[in-house]
Amino acid sequence: MRDQVRVVVQGGGRRGRGAGLARVLWAAAELTVTVGVVVLLLVVHQVWWTNRQAAAAAREEVQELESQWAEADGEAESEAEDPVSGGGDLEGGEVAEEPGGGRSPGVPSGGERTAGGVPREAPARAVGGDAYAVLRVPRLGLVVPVAQGIDKRGVLDKGYAGHYPGTAAPGAPGNFALAGHRNTHGEPFRYVNRLRAGDELIVDVRGQRFVYAVDKTLAQTTERDTGVIAPVPRSLVKPDAGYGEPGAYITLTTCTPEYSSRYRLVVWGTLKSRLPTRSVSGGG
Repeated sequence: MRDQVRVVVQGGGRRGRGAGLARVLWAAAELTVTVGVVVLLLVVHQVWWTNRQAAAAAREEVQELESQWAEADGEAESEAEDPVSGGGDLEGGEVAEEPGGGRSPGVPSGGERTAGGVPREAPARAVGGDAYAVLRVPRLGLVVPVAQGIDKRGVLDKGYAGHYPGTAAPGAPGNFALAGHRNTHGEPFRYVNRLRAGDELIVDVRGQRFVYAVDKTLAQTTERDTGVIAPVPRSLVKPDAGYGEPGAYITLTTCTPEYSSRYRLVVWGTLKSRLPTRSVSGGG
């Protein structure tokens, strides 16, 4: 009797293991793609959509603020021309001072005042809603509302420039210091690195316009360098950067490099002129 020949087929187990590995890799690839799409959507929302929302809201706030100023100025003119109210123009275009030293129109209340009626420090509360002033930077085509405080959710994430508490008011002696996002949420300060000496930084409050001229920049410092917003601004990290005597200054601070909050970029300016807004044509 012949021996029976048995044929053994090997390798089926390997193919099974290979098929299982392929399924795992495919599932991992699908998961990676899904996560990538979700991350991409989050990035688009953060970088693009929040910019559109915040920028649009900031523009509306500027329009609303200027509308309130115009309405208030119109009412003030009507009262001044009404003889019953005791108003009227003085000779030479002078403005009557209220008994007891009333405040200048449009200047936020609170804090010690200069001779011109401007508070020496930032107001405790904003006037006219969330914003009380408007910052204009002609070189950058920037028009942004200014609100009190540097809270992210309440101020900066709305596309506003935030006024550091305790720093000087617009036009007052000391340092009027502002913070703003460089990326996302309207990114009002994205291109402040392009500012050069002599560029104008215009701050409007109701009835007044303060024009500063860019004077100095500090390309990079730490987030704890509080010297840059001091009354006489001078970096504590780089003592050669800043000023050595009192004056009326403006400071813009933002994060650097772009899409990072590791360091701070600083732009300084000095007060060049102040004007009543009624004498300014075109709104700047």
